[in-house]
Amino acid sequence: MPVFSKSARTYCCLIVLYAFVLLCGCSTEKYKSEADQETYEIIDQVWDEDLGQKVNYKITDVEPSPNDLTLDANVPIEGMITLPRAVAIATVQNRDYQRQKEQLYLVSLDLTGVQHDFAMQWFGTVDAFYLKDRVKDSDGESTEERLTQSNQLGFSQLLADGTQISVAIALDWARFLTGDPRESLASVLTATVTKPLLRGAGREIATEQLTQAQRNVLYEVRAFNRFRKTFVVSVVSDYLRVLQRFDEVENAQSNYERRAQSKERLQMEAEAGRRNRFEVDQAVQDWLSAKDSLVRAEQAYQRELDEFKITLALPTDANISLDPNALQQLRQVVVTEVLYDLSEAVDTALTQRLDLATSVNRVGDAERKVIIAEDNLGAELNLVASANIDSSGRNKFARLPVHLGDYALGLEADLPLDRLAERNAYRESLITLTQTQRRYDLDRDNTALEVRLAYRALGSAAQRYEIQKNSLELAEKRVESTNMLLEEGRASTRDLLESQDSLFKAQNDLTAALVDHAIAKLSFYRDIGILEVKPDGMWQEN
Repeated sequence: MPVFSKSARTYCCLIVLYAFVLLCGCSTEKYKSEADQETYEIIDQVWDEDLGQKVNYKITDVEPSPNDLTLDANVPIEGMITLPRAVAIATVQNRDYQRQKEQLYLVSLDLTGVQHDFAMQWFGTVDAFYLKDRVKDSDGESTEERLTQSNQLGFSQLLADGTQISVAIALDWARFLTGDPRESLASVLTATVTKPLLRGAGREIATEQLTQAQRNVLYEVRAFNRFRKTFVVSVVSDYLRVLQRFDEVENAQSNYERRAQSKERLQMEAEAGRRNRFEVDQAVQDWLSAKDSLVRAEQAYQRELDEFKITLALPTDANISLDPNALQQLRQVVVTEVLYDLSEAVDTALTQRLDLATSVNRVGDAERKVIIAEDNLGAELNLVASANIDSSGRNKFARLPVHLGDYALGLEADLPLDRLAERNAYRESLITLTQTQRRYDLDRDNTALEVRLAYRALGSAAQRYEIQKNSLELAEKRVESTNMLLEEGRASTRDLLESQDSLFKAQNDLTAALVDHAIAKLSFYRDIGILEVKPDGMWQEN
């Protein structure tokens, strides 16, 4: 007679097992939601307001914060784009910005995994197999049906001092599902506690991975805020450079029109016998050169505009233009030299720069790694306690007679007889510490150098702007006076053409100096660490 009177009971058992596994699983959306919630809770806890305003830092498939910038994906971006609008679009769409947000998320997500190592971790296994075998006995061949199963439920936990705890209960439930539960229903409780006494003992040693993961989140928050400062300077710089090219197109157009007027005027004078033909040829040649300059200026403008579209994550055929009023606003600002003292600026950078603060902290990380490597050189000695308790009798799986259980308490040791790998790791940690200290010294020197260069660049940009401003005034007067002298016959055609060349160059040089000063000013504030990014993506002095 087979073990089971009906095969259907076995199939029902397997169906119940399959349904149990499905019901225990969570939807993918639930897993994503939990990961997002835990990750951003970590970021919010680590993010100090001194690091920057907590906005525009969530990845695209997460619900944005109330003050985050958003764009309607259904509304195409076209027409004239102001500077604040361009910065906002770049903040929302720029691919590098998105990557930085994702990097911040991923580093923080890693911390959730390390934190989980110190949490109570539940596990459960339910295995069942239906077997049908042919067996031979005195009556001939017969068929034997049976269900094999193994089931376990428990948890494990790592404590902050390095102690590991594992508790599990195994339950025999096969006959309960397929036959009379009074036949057999039992459980076995096992528990193990392992506490390190030497190697790996102590909170500082056991939680090093957690400590490093927490510090990595802080470093990434700093890196993200440092990136936002460099990002806004980059976008503003690109915007102004495009406008500079646009201004060069307008200057080239004006220059072309002046050359055309001069050419027509000289042709009329030559026809009247007042000019030589070679002077007309000179004017025609300069007119052609001016036309070529206009074509090249338009090409350069279109190229930089298309590149700026990539910065905004717009298609290159997007029909946009930039607001030339931004240059007019710059021209209305009084350009002055640096108001900061150089030594004061350097000191400010050394205390305010977020990347330098991380460089300092990495020295501390390397020092902790040396301590960990020293600990790994020692002997390993663990205190181990275990228990194994069977339930009492049939159908009494919930009753665990503690006094009848099997218990063990002892020590397990690993003598430091072969520590070559640990020795090498220790030596490497010492060298890494030295390298990290040297890298911090270099970062500190480079920070001071960046400030000094930015300080000089801002000062020279202010001086150059004043020089080019005076140069433009002189060039305008020169064109005017040369025209008058030419009418009086006291100047040559070459004098007029050269004065027009000087005017065209002075116009472009003044715009370049104006843009250079604006960018140098932003770069100086960024390099000394006082540039703060606002929720709209623009900047202000801190």
